[in-house]
Amino acid sequence: MPSRGKLQGIYTPNIVPLDAKGEIHESELRRYVDWLIAKGVHGLYPNGSTGEFTRFTVEERIRIMEIICHQVRGRVPVLAGAAEANVKETVRACEKYYEMGATAVAIVAPYYYKLSPRAVYAYFKEIADNTPIDVTLYNIPMFASPIDVPTVKRLAEECPKVVGIKDSSGDIPNMIRMIQAVRPSRPDFSFLTGWDAALMPMLLIGCDGGTNASSGVVPELTRKLYDLTVAYRIDEARTLQYDIVTLFDAMLFSAEFPDGFRTAVRLRGFDTGVGRQPLSDDQQTDLAKLANKLQCMLSQHGFTDEPISGCPTGIGGSSKPQEVSMIVQAVVAELKRRGLG
Repeated sequence: MPSRGKLQGIYTPNIVPLDAKGEIHESELRRYVDWLIAKGVHGLYPNGSTGEFTRFTVEERIRIMEIICHQVRGRVPVLAGAAEANVKETVRACEKYYEMGATAVAIVAPYYYKLSPRAVYAYFKEIADNTPIDVTLYNIPMFASPIDVPTVKRLAEECPKVVGIKDSSGDIPNMIRMIQAVRPSRPDFSFLTGWDAALMPMLLIGCDGGTNASSGVVPELTRKLYDLTVAYRIDEARTLQYDIVTLFDAMLFSAEFPDGFRTAVRLRGFDTGVGRQPLSDDQQTDLAKLANKLQCMLSQHGFTDEPISGCPTGIGGSSKPQEVSMIVQAVVAELKRRGLG
């Protein structure tokens, strides 16, 4: 059964390739898993937001996990998304994924209904008391009830099965507060960021790693950014963070999520198929334009050839270095203010 080693490093929230009928493309998913592991990611994170878990049935989510766990064969940890809509179904998913050999599960706070912190605590406490597998909290306040710092601290102190948190808010000061509140009593507790644009600053303030969608497209770069940052090779890491921000922004903001990431994975040589969310004619045209832009960006790193039409000069350059520099400066200032710098 899975070990209780601390979750750390880069976990890929992988997309699911689909065939011409819109069904799970098993052979391509297996090939994609092998490729990601070969490129150096530390773990896989199926059935997450990038994996479009809400667009698959319960049976399909289980099948996705079966395929991935079988293909991984223990080479890397598997953090399984178990974001069902209620406690009963979530615990059932936890049991299934434990039997398959998953390392841990990531569970989003209750969604649709916006709940109070007390209700969020009660939800996770009930799951933690009844699950056979380690649990990672998943904080994504733009889509679900937020998990505040006191709730994280209380769950960490009361529930040995709660072993970490994946936070996709991108809120650096809030992450500092969580780490300060939890780490003294639970040094084994993992803090993972789901916001690619702040991976380097999050690692610098004490995060253990990230679940980053960009690692499903450019695992080489995301892994390298992690390695450079934990080695405190700051100048090199900052330059790479600029490039990842540029690519991440293009994939995230230029198409319906996660179609930009699916398109980019296709450019890396995988038959990803068309996503299950229908697109208008205008959206399909925009996606075709984005594919050309992404191909230019990827070609800057030698991951693809330039499109036949060529690329504008500087397309692969960093468009927002000021933004990342401001984040890094803010992190350093916050650390000094709290006596941690």
